[in-house]
Order: sequence, then C-alpha cells, then structure tokens
Amino acid sequence: MRRRQFMEMATGALAAGALAGCGSRLARGGGSAGAGIREPMGAAAFHVARRYAETPFGRIAYVERGAGDAALFLHGFPLNGFQWRGALDRLSAHRRCVAPDFLGLGYSETADGQGVGPDAQTAMLVALLDTLSISTVDLVANDSGGAVAQLFVTRHPERVRTLLLTNCDAENDSPPPALLPIIEMAKAGTFTDRMLAPWLADTALARSAEGIGGLCYADPTHPTDEAIEYYLGPLLSSPRRKAEVHAYAMALEPNPLEGIGVALRRCTLPARIVWGTGDTIFSPASPDYLNRAFGNSRGVRRLAGRKLFWPEELPDVIAEEARRLWGLS
Repeated sequence: MRRRQFMEMATGALAAGALAGCGSRLARGGGSAGAGIREPMGAAAFHVARRYAETPFGRIAYVERGAGDAALFLHGFPLNGFQWRGALDRLSAHRRCVAPDFLGLGYSETADGQGVGPDAQTAMLVALLDTLSISTVDLVANDSGGAVAQLFVTRHPERVRTLLLTNCDAENDSPPPALLPIIEMAKAGTFTDRMLAPWLADTALARSAEGIGGLCYADPTHPTDEAIEYYLGPLLSSPRRKAEVHAYAMALEPNPLEGIGVALRRCTLPARIVWGTGDTIFSPASPDYLNRAFGNSRGVRRLAGRKLFWPEELPDVIAEEARRLWGLS
C-alpha cells in the first residue's frame, strides 16, 4: 500500500507494541535531563512495574516511579503508559510519576458496560487519583490524552498545578480530519484488523512510510519491536478488546472539546505547549490556538520536523520542559 493510499484510508494517531519477546534491561532509577541518564525501562521491566487500581470504572493499569508531589502522564491513541517510560526515568527524581492506561487501551480492564469516551476517561482519572491518595498533579499529555487533560483541568482545576501539552486536540481541531477515516473504520468494526493487526504481524511495515512509524514518528527506528508488541498486543487479544478500541475511536466524535474555550481562559494554572512541526495529524495552527486559549500560557516551543508521538523519541525534551514548568530549573 502506498503512503498516499494509506493516508486516505487512515491517517491517525496510531502506534506500537505490547509485551511478548521483551528482552530489554531494567533501568535503575531516574535522573535529570542530560546528567547520567540510564536507558529507559524496557517492556519487560515496565510489565513488572505495572500495577492495577480497583475503581468503579474497572481495574486501571498504571506504572508509578518516584515519590513526593505527583505528575500524571496521559498517553495517545492507540498507545499506553509505556509511551512515557523515558520521561518517567528522567523525572522520577523530582515527582511521583504515574502513567496510567486509558479505558479501552493498554492493559486496563474496563468494567462491564463502561464507556471509554473522553468524559469517562476524565472521571476515571479522578477515581484513580483518589484511589492512589493523590490530591493534586502536574499534568503531561499527548494526542487524545491532551483532550482529556483539557477536560480535566477545566472540571477539576483545584487538582492541577501545571499543564504540559504536546501535539494534541484543540477545540477547533477535534477530531482532526485525518482521524475521520479511522473513526469510520471503527464504526464498521474493521479498524483493528485492517490497520493494527498488520503492524503487529510485521514490525518493519509498522515502521515504514505506510505504517505508524512513518506517520507518527520522525526517527525511522521507532517504534521498536517491543513497543509495537506492548502497544498493540493487548488491543488485539480478544473480540472484547477490539470492540473497546473501536468504542474509543468512535467516542472522539462529536468534538469532545466543543465549548471549552471559556473555561480554558479562566484557567490560572501555568500551561506550556511543545509542538512537533512535522505532525500531519493535527493542524499546524493548533499550538498558537492553544497558546491563546489558556489564561496563563507559558508559550509555545516548536520542534522542527517532529511528528505526533515525538515525546516517546525525545524524553529529554519532556524532562527539560517539565522541570522548567515545575520551577526546578
């Protein structure tokens, strides 16, 4: 399939990997960006670190590192908390870093009959934080996780200290037009078998121009084999999980951020936007839109040529920006 044909079928925030064949080393401890950083946790270590929180929404999978004030990391679609492994390594010396898997994605086990749309995800995060005895957080988010982050800060502003957004939805671009073919496939029940299954079966295809790698990553070595397995494996593991993935995609329409602008302008928490300019999913106008939307924006940083899932490739940038936003540098 040619890249142009693929983009017409389904450009979107699609991704990589799950658990089998995990041969990576266990990373030991965190650190600050640029000083003695060890290799990030591999999939095997991330699997060992994974815990479950019992909530009314289901058993929520999460990985936690560090202590003290908490930071909450919200992943993209169809990724999971493994996306943030490098950031956790670098920031766990400064925060209690928590990376959950959204309902319907990753290893979270959704309760029977539970919805998986942005409203439900927002409410689930409240329940998760309560279960973990966390009162306030610094939020870091990417892709559809950024939409949930915006809902969270407007509905529960007392629980958020700062917000670091990377390429994600904005009120004027949600869902982005590039995602509409995926939503249509989800409605037809074909998205997982037509798009995700071939990538899981052929990781070289996943990294090619026709795959998630070419669409959402700038580094041709990303996503790694173990990341592809860790991300996609659980989503294809049963008919129920496939249905949840389809429900997640379908719930991105209609616009979950419609009318949020007034509430964002009332936000007094510091917000920072870091944007990859090579992103073909979200509008290049969105970072400036978000910068104007927040009442206390700390501005926009642009990363030349970087695509949607750049936070996985550049954890040093996440760590640098987070530490500055948190007043640590």
